[in-house]
Amino acid sequence: MPATTPRTPATVRCPLCRTLNRVDLARVADGPRCGSCQRPILLDRPIAVGDDDFDTVIAGTSAPVLLDCHADWCGPCKAMAPVLDELASARAGTLLVLKLDTDQNPRTASRLGIRGIPTFIAFQGGQERRRHVGMADRATLAALATG
Repeated sequence: MPATTPRTPATVRCPLCRTLNRVDLARVADGPRCGSCQRPILLDRPIAVGDDDFDTVIAGTSAPVLLDCHADWCGPCKAMAPVLDELASARAGTLLVLKLDTDQNPRTASRLGIRGIPTFIAFQGGQERRRHVGMADRATLAALATG
């Protein structure tokens, strides 16, 4: 009997049609598709979340989650974008990288106690485990997420 890869469920929103989808991060190489519009769900890059879906995504994901709390006008946040892209690509299937625009999603930002940006928060099993405020290199973010 062949060995089976353990399932790593995650809930993510399709960036095109906005439908919430349940995907298996362990099968990211198979190219998950949206159950509604059938377009690819790309998990090798940060995925936007907002006030309307943050709790569902965090609670529905068993893998470690790294949340980037940012704003479009923030220079340090823009400088961190390539680092987050690299981390999401390198850890696709084992880490879900999310982005929360704090200006567009004030309820969630307030509930999380965001006082400065960029703020990076690591979640596991739906619970906050660690956070880092300010710029960081890829190794620091990876350690924060899996710590």
